[in-house]
Amino acid sequence: MCVAGCEKTVRSALSRRGFFRGAGAAAAVSFAASAATLPPAHAASFSRVVDLTHTMSPKFPTFFGAAGIEMRRARNFKKDGYNMYWWRIVEHAGTHLDAPIHFSESGASVEKLAAADLVVPLAVIDVTERAAQDPDYALTPDDLAAWEKAHGRLPDRCCVAMNSGWAQFVNDGKFAGRDIDGTYHFPGFGEEAVLWLMKERQVTGIAVDTMSLDTGNSKDFKAHYHWLPSGRWGLENVANLADVPASGATLVVGMPKVKGATGGPARLLALV
Repeated sequence: MCVAGCEKTVRSALSRRGFFRGAGAAAAVSFAASAATLPPAHAASFSRVVDLTHTMSPKFPTFFGAAGIEMRRARNFKKDGYNMYWWRIVEHAGTHLDAPIHFSESGASVEKLAAADLVVPLAVIDVTERAAQDPDYALTPDDLAAWEKAHGRLPDRCCVAMNSGWAQFVNDGKFAGRDIDGTYHFPGFGEEAVLWLMKERQVTGIAVDTMSLDTGNSKDFKAHYHWLPSGRWGLENVANLADVPASGATLVVGMPKVKGATGGPARLLALV
């Protein structure tokens, strides 16, 4: 439905950080070519649905410190007969997806992601004990090996999610806690783990329950710069990972299909 005022657009855009640089696309071409030969993922029967999405609001912590969404009422039901808001939103705030173009010069934007790559097996790596001892904990190949020892080889085209337990802190200062110099402290994927997944397994996406694929204290964002330019996607600020099994669930990634978008808010559902 398009009502009066739809022709107007929000022209202001917020970007994540000035430090994002271009990266090579050769790895993305290689991954896309190999992924094209893989069969699509099929969801098995399921008995429950787990919402892995935080509720988005202007108060939700962001990597920038500024509000990730602004809502301005445009129509009121009592006056106009319907309700409507104008939104001004940051692509990379709240529970959201990072598309390959987010950290590459010519990677795929949101609308180019194949629908079959947004319904995938979900593997949850539990690092809560390690993260409790070290807020800068970086997920390692040893964590991945331990998961495979317990559950078997990572499924082809799956999403590997890090459960650090950080989602429980979303309403207090620890979730986006910073030092006096502005350094964040929260867990993420280590470079070696990302490279291992890229070279040794057919993985479509990675996910974290923190604000960044990289650890909060990262200065070079190597997880981002390796993973996204290879043609794969990432999810940040994922909720409720403790409520899904380590293996066997199917992840459904629902999000707006916006032309040219480098990412965007996502509604994540786990079919268990």
